[in-house]
Amino acid sequence: MTTLTVNIDNKKTEKAIKAVLDALGLEYNIEQQPDAVKHPLNKSEKVIFDRLKQSAKEIKLYKEGKIKLQDATEFLNEL
Repeated sequence: MTTLTVNIDNKKTEKAIKAVLDALGLEYNIEQQPDAVKHPLNKSEKVIFDRLKQSAKEIKLYKEGKIKLQDATEFLNEL
């Protein structure tokens, strides 16, 4: 016997997966998890999260007038 765990975030997908399993005649168990329980971030997800968090901080500082952000044209010219 093989156990397959699938994490599904929306009801439409869940319904479709259950329909496929039913059509194949496979038995399955459904375990509901509270939304607060999430999987830990992997290394690349952590890097992206940290960059987004830093960007949000910079935007907040810009709105408060504490820093000046680079113009998009200037940024593109550097590339």
